[in-house]
Amino acid sequence: MTDTLNGFGLGGLHLLSNARTRSISAENTDGAKGGGARATPEEVLAKEDWFGTREHPASELGKGWKIRPCITLGVGEEVTLADIEGPGVIQHIWITVHWDALRSCILRMWWDDEETPSVEVPLGDFFAVTHGKRHDVNSLPVSVNPDGGMNCYWPMPFRKRARISITNEFFKPIGGFFYQITYALDDVPENAAYLHAQWRRSTTQRDYPEHVLLDGVRGKGHYVGTVLSWSQFSDGWWGEGEIKFYMDGDEADPTICGTGTEDYFGGAWGFEREGRTCTFSTPFLGYPFYHFKAGEVPKHGLYRWHIMDPIRFDSDLRVTIQALGWWPGGKFEPLADDIASVAYWYQSEPHAPFPPMPPREQRWPR
Repeated sequence: MTDTLNGFGLGGLHLLSNARTRSISAENTDGAKGGGARATPEEVLAKEDWFGTREHPASELGKGWKIRPCITLGVGEEVTLADIEGPGVIQHIWITVHWDALRSCILRMWWDDEETPSVEVPLGDFFAVTHGKRHDVNSLPVSVNPDGGMNCYWPMPFRKRARISITNEFFKPIGGFFYQITYALDDVPENAAYLHAQWRRSTTQRDYPEHVLLDGVRGKGHYVGTVLSWSQFSDGWWGEGEIKFYMDGDEADPTICGTGTEDYFGGAWGFEREGRTCTFSTPFLGYPFYHFKAGEVPKHGLYRWHIMDPIRFDSDLRVTIQALGWWPGGKFEPLADDIASVAYWYQSEPHAPFPPMPPREQRWPR
């Protein structure tokens, strides 16, 4: 196996390799060797004025001194952030931008000239930033640091081509979009699968309070992660429901069934200690966001990475989670709650087309 796909371990870090490291940013838009830091202050100011001034901060220094570190996303504009000829593997993505972009901008990724994207997720949600609100995440494949530096280390192999785009669906231009995409050009093992990520949102119904995270997956692969943005529309406890994985022909009954929402995300007993809700963020799972304020519905943000325990399937996969609380008297209460999710998995191509991405007004937090 090529050492560029050793995952997150340090075991192969000392080994020499023929891989060639490249990195794409606004300072080197195609990752070309020797292609960075070529812009001049005059060129940048002629195209975009994200500094809010007629004079560039580097006007006295000239070329090579932080001339074009970011870009502006026009209204309705789709910008190609990376278009890379393979084979290779994307190893790190860092992005920061104003919080207006977190739910209004859509991040998409295509592998090997496929017709539909394998990744289609609102920008913030892809980095486990829930509800369109900045909050820190301290995990192994995703790290979000003050104030809004979003990092992703999911390995993303490709054989022929990798293309990444960002689309601004906000009602005004978004300036100060900073990004860095680092990758290695190297052979890809025959058994390397492609990263996929899909966003869904629903309001659960009391007669059948189930949110579908993933459905219609066809092919061989493994499920590697879940992010939830959960908004309560009822008082009291909200996380009694079970997550279920239907795979390889399962119909009425799942092969894998959890025991409760807080259990799946690695907590217990309502995430409480001495009557107080406790947040946490660890390498593989976390509950980093809890928001409770008078006049607003309670909001929860959670993630679970199946890195040490990937859920493997041979032909198909469907994933659901229930929305349950408690009635007085010790009976489960079906909940009508607002749940948005990101499901992450690797699989062989081709993949089934995703459901249409909801329009901006249906993605914004309530």
